[in-house]
Amino acid sequence: MEESIENQNLLAQVHSEFGGEKIDIKTYSPLTLAYIGDAIFEVIIRTLIVERGQRAASVLHKHTTRIVCAQTQAKMIDALHDYLTQEEQDVYRRGKNAKVSSPAKNASLSEYRKATGFEALCGYLFLKKETARIVQLIRQALEITQIEL
Repeated sequence: MEESIENQNLLAQVHSEFGGEKIDIKTYSPLTLAYIGDAIFEVIIRTLIVERGQRAASVLHKHTTRIVCAQTQAKMIDALHDYLTQEEQDVYRRGKNAKVSSPAKNASLSEYRKATGFEALCGYLFLKKETARIVQLIRQALEITQIEL
């Protein structure tokens, strides 16, 4: 229990150690939210994969990239959409509809937009210090889509 409380305070620890302005996160662009959300999502997935057992770094990377990609994130958000609050749906929609400047590498534009929306939602929840909700949504998505780690 104590460990999870400490992890939930990562943002507070960063602010404490390095300073930081109190900015209303609702004013952040959806692509800024997606930028931090991408990192948060990847840390969670990497943690889950590493905790499955000791493996070569190349194997860990292969498992991670299979999940941390636009196709899988699009699949996950499609599975989650009905479980999101109205606020979460609004953040997702803003992220999905954001004008992206870089093309999708290995995904359709639709998948890429959905993934951007999902990452924006993860970033928004992280900046709101709602990491428990991010973990809950990721767990739910993994279960519904039957994605194996």
